[in-house]
Amino acid sequence: MRKILLPSLSLFLLAGCNNAAPNPEEATAPFEEIATDLEAPWAINKTGEEFYISERPGSVAHVADDGTMTRQEVNFSDTLSSAAEAGFLGFVLKQDFEESQEAYGYYVYERDSEDYNKIITLLLENGQWQENEVLLEGIPTGNVHHGGRLELDPDGTLFAAIGDASTPELAQDLGSVNGKILKLNSSNEFEIYSHGHRNPQGLAWDEETMYASEHGRSANDEINIIEEGNNYGWPTIEGEETEEGLESPFYTTGSAETWAPSGIAIHNDALYVAALRGTAIQVLDLDNAEVTDSIEGFGRVRDVHSDGDSLYFISNNTDGRGTPAEGDDKLYKLNE
Repeated sequence: MRKILLPSLSLFLLAGCNNAAPNPEEATAPFEEIATDLEAPWAINKTGEEFYISERPGSVAHVADDGTMTRQEVNFSDTLSSAAEAGFLGFVLKQDFEESQEAYGYYVYERDSEDYNKIITLLLENGQWQENEVLLEGIPTGNVHHGGRLELDPDGTLFAAIGDASTPELAQDLGSVNGKILKLNSSNEFEIYSHGHRNPQGLAWDEETMYASEHGRSANDEINIIEEGNNYGWPTIEGEETEEGLESPFYTTGSAETWAPSGIAIHNDALYVAALRGTAIQVLDLDNAEVTDSIEGFGRVRDVHSDGDSLYFISNNTDGRGTPAEGDDKLYKLNE
């Protein structure tokens, strides 16, 4: 059953908290619970009134239009890695999903006692997802910094965000795909679109402008405007640092604040940023790069999704770094 809740009078208690445990009764914005009991969810997809959400343990949570959640098995060709932050990450339905029943997926796998990242296509058959085609595999990864976000631009072209595998110098190495944002070209091959990234985890477009979120080393989280061929500086610069030939961020949290930003979405002419360590959805004005709101009360937030009319988001308190509340993790709708 869907539950509609409004913020309480004690919402001010949450202001400025970091790593706050979820407490939706003190949320700073009205919301609706769409689905509960998700397992470390990572990426939201919506088609019609249905949702398909990747879960790190290796499944897709399907949420029907009546709110019923069914866990769909994903049959990978390699064993999912159990490393920190690993598992089934990026997941995006193809534009023709209603006809093709196909999607793109990104997962961290183990082979010969080593971990790697892989980008694949998936086919939904009889309520289960099958790994169908390998687009890129053998991507080096560390114990963290997998990246993992997959998104389609307005033309339906696939982009992938790949972390630096905890090896910073790879971000500047154009012979490596690590620390890069990749684009799938017309030959069905990935090419480097931008480089100099540490751990990018969110991609979104405002018409022709592309934005990406990125984790800083300990603070200095970034929102970047991405242009093809540009160098975004890691590990040479980060945050407010500058150097000729390197791109400075559209927005940075600076050295005193950490968001650990994940998924992002453009909604009502603003950029909504899911924050993990920041335990909020941060709202950025796209004209002046100022934070206009901080939506709190849900704990760690992994992804946000706009269907043009409404904004949806998922908590991520069951990922081993949060403090789960009853029913976590959950899919929410923001009631504005």
